[in-house]
Amino acid sequence: MAATIDAGIEPAERVLVITRILDAPRQLVFSAWTDPAHLAHWLGPRGFAASNVRLDVRPGGGWRACLRPEDGGRALWMGGTYREVVAPERLVFTFAWDDEEGEPGHETLMRLDFADAGRGTRMTMRQAVFQTVEDRDGHSLGWTSSFERLDEHLRNC
Repeated sequence: MAATIDAGIEPAERVLVITRILDAPRQLVFSAWTDPAHLAHWLGPRGFAASNVRLDVRPGGGWRACLRPEDGGRALWMGGTYREVVAPERLVFTFAWDDEEGEPGHETLMRLDFADAGRGTRMTMRQAVFQTVEDRDGHSLGWTSSFERLDEHLRNC
């Protein structure tokens, strides 16, 4: 069953912005998002493993990945299309979870900006517009856990 958009909630309330300072050079952080070998190590919150990571990193190219819960639950497929690729500064792409029938669900737009921050990188992610505040908050928890895994992965590179 598809969620409906609550007309009483302003779009700004359905936007997620997360900024992190990562202890890695900007090119490496950008590669962590654009190289399937890197992405498979950290994509998804704790308790999930990424598999079948496929990226065609160019405007108009697609991406697709599967998150498999470690407890053996239902695999979660996601994907989208790259809109803008400016290495190593910015990535813009669509994001949608597959529904029960394997079709893309509600689509959000992801924008990642990478800026030098001393010896590290300031990564700012903006994802919008969610159908509900609850959807936004769920993604906030998931991305926060994923970014902790990204930080760990980058330390091991």
